[in-house]
Amino acid sequence: MLPIEHDDPVNAKILAISEDKIEGFVREPFEEITNRSGVGVDAVMARIAAMLRAGTIRRVRQTLLATNLAQGALVAWKAPEDRMDAAFDWMFQHDPFSGHVVLRSTDTVSAGSDYKLWTTVKVPQGFSLEAHCELLVKKVGAERFRIMPAKGIFTLGVGHVRRKTIEPGSKADQPAKVIPVQIVSLSEREWDVLLALKREFAPEEIRASPWVARANEADVSAEEFYRVAEELTAQKIIGRFSTFLEHVKPSVGGVRVTRFNALFHWAVPHGREIEAGGEVGRHRILTHCYWREAGPEFKNVNIMAVAHGTDKQLLLDHKAAIDRHLRSCDIPVSYTNVFWGGRSEIKPSEISPHIYRDWLAEQSES
Repeated sequence: MLPIEHDDPVNAKILAISEDKIEGFVREPFEEITNRSGVGVDAVMARIAAMLRAGTIRRVRQTLLATNLAQGALVAWKAPEDRMDAAFDWMFQHDPFSGHVVLRSTDTVSAGSDYKLWTTVKVPQGFSLEAHCELLVKKVGAERFRIMPAKGIFTLGVGHVRRKTIEPGSKADQPAKVIPVQIVSLSEREWDVLLALKREFAPEEIRASPWVARANEADVSAEEFYRVAEELTAQKIIGRFSTFLEHVKPSVGGVRVTRFNALFHWAVPHGREIEAGGEVGRHRILTHCYWREAGPEFKNVNIMAVAHGTDKQLLLDHKAAIDRHLRSCDIPVSYTNVFWGGRSEIKPSEISPHIYRDWLAEQSES
């Protein structure tokens, strides 16, 4: 029986590459993992499939830079305590356009700490993010919400295995470059390829030339599928080919990838968001870093970043190192905070306009 834990030495070598190092569309993703990890391709495929079956890996898929395909935002929700779990369940189970669904808390009562439910929401082109959130308010009994679209992206990855040994203050040689958010329109053929491309892999699909079957699904030749996927990569629509670890719940063997999920907040002066985001985003511990406007409820926070770990104090040490770096760059911070993740469920947000129309029709009937 193959080892299925993430900390098995061979699995760790595979995951250090397969989590977030395969950028863009790759015709033979498992061969690419082999080339960069040094593990044979048959072993790579067998072990990824085994970890997927066991739930150590929660999904294998081609990610998208969906902020360029649909209106997206981080949304903080204020809801009565006695409705919180039900609201969480409804958004996770019944809204395919809500991705991350997380209950968050702060160590002390502070700005925005009464917003305990946080979600990512994406609404396909042609529909309203505000209207979607208003509908969710009615469905779950929330009191209010704050929509925080990304105005710039500095860091977007996963890589929990390789981040386990990162020291506080470890950072890239240069500031992170900002990725602008700009909506791209696609043709029907491009949507057909994209929807087949992004679907999660079942364990039996972990094999050589995995995209041939997806091309058949999209009713195009393999060469046409490759051509469209490579064009979408050039348009900054394709993200990474990734194996996502189950990092919230323990594995079947009781092993945890992470225990704490920290959402860091900083308020920096207007006009210095890109500079500050670049300096924050260069820190290697971070899986996400964005420019988002949180508004007065959160003391005008505008830089947000996420880090994961098994030791709470170590995560605070990482944040302290980032704070020191900002001071060394003479970037003033008028306010900062940490929102800790508790109960959490994660799924890819749906972005298909056709699926959205069907979902809206179902909601109007229920």
